[in-house]
Amino acid sequence: MIERLTVLAGRDKIGRAERFDVELRPGDVVSLVGPTGSGKSRFLADVEWMAQGDTPSGRRVLLDGASPDEEWRFSSDHRPVAQLSQNMNFVLDLAVEAFIAMHAESRGLADPIGAAREVVARANALAGEPFAPDAPLAALSGGQSRALMIADVALLSAPPVVLVDEIENAGIDRREAIRTLVDRRKIVLLATHDPILALQADRRLVFRNGAIEAVLATSERERESLAVLEALDERILEARQQLRRGCPIHVEGVQQRR
Repeated sequence: MIERLTVLAGRDKIGRAERFDVELRPGDVVSLVGPTGSGKSRFLADVEWMAQGDTPSGRRVLLDGASPDEEWRFSSDHRPVAQLSQNMNFVLDLAVEAFIAMHAESRGLADPIGAAREVVARANALAGEPFAPDAPLAALSGGQSRALMIADVALLSAPPVVLVDEIENAGIDRREAIRTLVDRRKIVLLATHDPILALQADRRLVFRNGAIEAVLATSERERESLAVLEALDERILEARQQLRRGCPIHVEGVQQRR
């Protein structure tokens, strides 16, 4: 278990020194915000690769205050980072439960089938459209695939650091997804353009020109705004569910023009 992950400042796209180091501990949720191309994905990649001044940003990543061992750093068996990318595609000819059970078995769990069923149940709580345990992996939608991988990372995967890239595009309950990861004491780094997700984080890193320009703690006033945004989001979710069911769309509190 990592007690502290530190990202030491590097440089921006034209070589100017970055001004902020970032320190993360288990249970932290930090959002990465900024325009497309501002450096969010580069920061995630630096953490994934445990950069040691050998990436374009020049950043260094420390685990519990020390550089990771070189052999350990490049080993696929000991990487402390799991990444959930924007695109998830399965090519295995397996059912969902069999695939997750195989992962559970590789982790040495005594009851891999039971663990797989827990993962599938959690994934269905996140997915916009539920799926059966015997559903083929290749038949899952993008949102269902992302929900399955989030549940798998939270309940089965060993890495204590989770990198998430634009979860708002996945068609899942994104707030519950973040809660699921935090409940398991993961360090969560979340690149997002969604104000609801950004304000659920403890801090947000603001990126410009490939570097961190500011570090903002979520204020009490912003949390009040979050409550308003969540109420609006619930109305949008209600309309989305009506649309999926083929029902006429009606949202309470909205006056129809005549």
